[in-house]
Amino acid sequence: MAQATIGDSEFDRETAVTLRAPGVYDTRLHPGWTILNVVNGGYLLALMGRALGETLPNPDPFAVSAHFLTPSTPGPATVRTETVRTGRTLSTGQASLFQGGEDGQEVERIRLLASYGFLDALSDDVRTAAKPPEMPPPERCVSADEGPALEGDFAILGRLGMRFDPATVGWAVGEPSGRGEIRAWFELADGRAPDPLSLLFALDALPPAAFDLGLSGWTPTVELTAHIRCRPAPGPLRAAVTTRNLAGGFLEEDAEIWDSADRLVAQSRQLARAPRG
Repeated sequence: MAQATIGDSEFDRETAVTLRAPGVYDTRLHPGWTILNVVNGGYLLALMGRALGETLPNPDPFAVSAHFLTPSTPGPATVRTETVRTGRTLSTGQASLFQGGEDGQEVERIRLLASYGFLDALSDDVRTAAKPPEMPPPERCVSADEGPALEGDFAILGRLGMRFDPATVGWAVGEPSGRGEIRAWFELADGRAPDPLSLLFALDALPPAAFDLGLSGWTPTVELTAHIRCRPAPGPLRAAVTTRNLAGGFLEEDAEIWDSADRLVAQSRQLARAPRG
């Protein structure tokens, strides 16, 4: 299969926004990016991040913090952006996504605040204790097609080329480890190379770490903060999500994305409601 290029892929077409007026963008949330008929949060971050990238003078997301107010559904939507501050190295903006409600009034679905800069201008100096997750090569990992079908409609799986580390896929066969960890090789199904916007998506694309605790079902995000650390190299990404604490019906989930050059290119933390399964 020919690989899609950045700007000419399913992901780019279905996160496209159209400027209607200054700071106002029309878009359409596509059903192929849903989980249990709710639009995936990472897809929304990428779509809104695209609108902010067109609004701000600095092109690349550095830090994005989003609050998910109401579930988003496939169909028309409007993104409204505002420039909060502009600077030579970092600019800050905010964006909100709205959809029509049952009474005909607009309903705000998600609101985010973000800082944008120039990833290509970052220093090469790296001092880190972080290490990429140890995983078998992709051919020895488990694809979503090979595993048992998940309960409910997970349309988003058709957009992905994920292969799960066998050591963290017991939840899919009724044998969760209880460690709250899932690791996988990650790429878009059409082979599109990763970039900062697709990293925003990837941070929320794996199954919830709660599945490895023996829970299943919708795990709605309350708040998610993402950091994009550098522009990723071409090739499959390695993704890991973990949780250490589920209490009071909520859990945190930490995600790391590593590129083919063994660099930590993106990380996030989110607060989510625990599924009831």
